[in-house]
Amino acid sequence: MDHDDRPLAGKTAIVTGGGRGIGREHALLLGRQGAAVLVNDRGGAPDGTGSDATPAQQVADEIVAAGGAAIANAADVTSFQESGEMVQAAIDTFGGIDIVITNAGILRDRTLVSMTEDEWDSVISVHLKGTYAPAHHAANHWRARSKQGLSNDARLITTSSPSGIYGNVGQTNYGAAKAGIAAFTVIAAMELERYGVTVNCIAPGAITRLTEPLMAAHSAITDEQREAMGPHWIASVAAWLCGPEAARVTGRVFDVRGRTVAVAEGWRRGPIGTQPDDPTHLGAVMMDLVARARRNASMDGDESPA
Repeated sequence: MDHDDRPLAGKTAIVTGGGRGIGREHALLLGRQGAAVLVNDRGGAPDGTGSDATPAQQVADEIVAAGGAAIANAADVTSFQESGEMVQAAIDTFGGIDIVITNAGILRDRTLVSMTEDEWDSVISVHLKGTYAPAHHAANHWRARSKQGLSNDARLITTSSPSGIYGNVGQTNYGAAKAGIAAFTVIAAMELERYGVTVNCIAPGAITRLTEPLMAAHSAITDEQREAMGPHWIASVAAWLCGPEAARVTGRVFDVRGRTVAVAEGWRRGPIGTQPDDPTHLGAVMMDLVARARRNASMDGDESPA
């Protein structure tokens, strides 16, 4: 048999939310680069309602038709038990697990004063618990291997958003979840390094079925824009992070929009002051700090205008 020199040959991957959009591009590219892929997707609507096994199965079938290995999976990633069963299914089918990309997500946009409890809970659950649960079970698999004296060269890739790391009106639920995922990534990278696992995060900007209605509300989307902001650009970065060149890259959040790739730099301590003994005199110190501090970033990641 000819040697397979594709960068992910012999690797096994799980992609959640892999039936459509960015997740679909993740799964297809990992398959083309040699990985066996478990394509997870419940096939719900953009707001998370309903289910349809067809999208995940179609992606798995496309990978297999191209000569790869793939299975479809409809586990609910907000379920701790089903997430564990999904990870075990990948292990049972392919003999192990090397890559997990947590990409499943929904939108239920609403301003804070109008947001219902269900709109909050559902978005937080799909994004945050839907990241934690698969990652937890995969991490335990990698730790068990490490304790058995086996080495890992594993990857965990999470999905944040510019809304989470920079902020966006109408998305306190989505943004809070995505900010949490960025923090989750940084901490999980610290914890899992000892087991041979890198953990990185992508904050993508792309035209998908979740974002297209928001973008189209402002102006018609052209074919050129669809290519420039296609989800395949996000998958390119994810696949690279899964490969051998990225073995020492961990704990990073990448802002990816079309061809543009940037490292999103996290919270850092800014200007420093000293509190006076008399709390009624604190105002001058606080106003000086605010005046000297950088303004929060806008949605494009740059400092907001004055």
